[in-house]
Amino acid sequence: MLKQRTVACLNDISPKGLKELGPNFTLTGRREDSDLWLVRSADLLKAELPERLRAIARAGAGVNNIPLDRCTEQGVVVFNTPGANANAVAELVVAGMLLASRDILGGANWVRAQAPGPELAQAVEKEKKAFSGNEIRGKRLGVIGLGAVGHLVANSAVSMGMEVYGYDPYISIEFALKLSRSVHPVTQLSELLEACDFVSIHVPLMEKTRGFIGAAQLDSMRPGAVLLNFSRDLLVDEEAVGQALQDGRLRRYVTDFANERVVTFPNAIILPHLGAATEEAEDNCAVMAVHQAQDYLNNGNIVNSVNFPPITLGRATHPTRVMVLHRNVPGVLSKVTTLFGEAGINIDRMVSASRGAAACALFDAPVDVLREFAMRLSAQPDILKVRVIYGPEEPLEESYTDTEGGAHD
Repeated sequence: MLKQRTVACLNDISPKGLKELGPNFTLTGRREDSDLWLVRSADLLKAELPERLRAIARAGAGVNNIPLDRCTEQGVVVFNTPGANANAVAELVVAGMLLASRDILGGANWVRAQAPGPELAQAVEKEKKAFSGNEIRGKRLGVIGLGAVGHLVANSAVSMGMEVYGYDPYISIEFALKLSRSVHPVTQLSELLEACDFVSIHVPLMEKTRGFIGAAQLDSMRPGAVLLNFSRDLLVDEEAVGQALQDGRLRRYVTDFANERVVTFPNAIILPHLGAATEEAEDNCAVMAVHQAQDYLNNGNIVNSVNFPPITLGRATHPTRVMVLHRNVPGVLSKVTTLFGEAGINIDRMVSASRGAAACALFDAPVDVLREFAMRLSAQPDILKVRVIYGPEEPLEESYTDTEGGAHD
């Protein structure tokens, strides 16, 4: 028997995703009484994280609206859904290339501004040359980052007759196998920038990728090239992009991120963050978020967390499964296993993982784990949270949190 869980939706979440919630999950309007928060864009940076909260699932990729450090210290696992909206973004990138190559928007706006009448057809034939452009077939596209979105963009461009170059020193085996053999891999970013008519960036925003495309990279690009950014606004140095557009070195800048600076740029096509704005993408993100959060709450497995490492022991079937979330410092795991031994509890299976400052471990035991033992575990230095997830005799989960050696519940 699984514990009854409460879920709070802090934004509108796709009904298809909510239908995936198991029978032990109940929606509530009270976030303070919830085991799980489902969010999209809600700003949680200053939100109080209730003691009961176990997980936050973001139906999307970006998590800059979630206080990751505080969540980690309180043992709250934060999930996102990388790749769930990949096709929606990739399609929009292709559309961005077409918009940059042919003045589709200008032509459509001109027609809309004309007065209806019998002269319109003749006027259209006269003025259409003002909106002519170029085909993308035969042009060169450089894709920076060949992950969930990037490899789809590259493959789509190949199918449309473009010559595609790809740069990704960290490409995974999964996406390398999915990448078209017609994509030319390059080992130096400068080689891609110098060769391509279009450059599309698809890398995650981290401290080392902030301003990834700056003045030096723009100077390396072919004169009259088009830059597309459908990943994150801060990946490019906007001041340098604006200057390149002003000087005519960059023909177009196409982005999905509007702000008070870029809207003033000449020859920029700025969209209102439409990358994941499809019904299919919203459904996919919600379904993925719910599945991952349920697996964590019911079994302790972690997949696609941004603040704790991936870890899994499959479905919980032993009398007891214990999860320990802790700081990634030496000696914690050995202390935990010693305490199991001192309590006379054999460990049938265990797995541990660490990433950055956080770590976690799962233990399957053949006997019921008593509350007193779990509280003793949680009292150890650098333990963030202890969860007793499963037990047929005592099916209701208990959670114990230590705060600087203080009280737990």
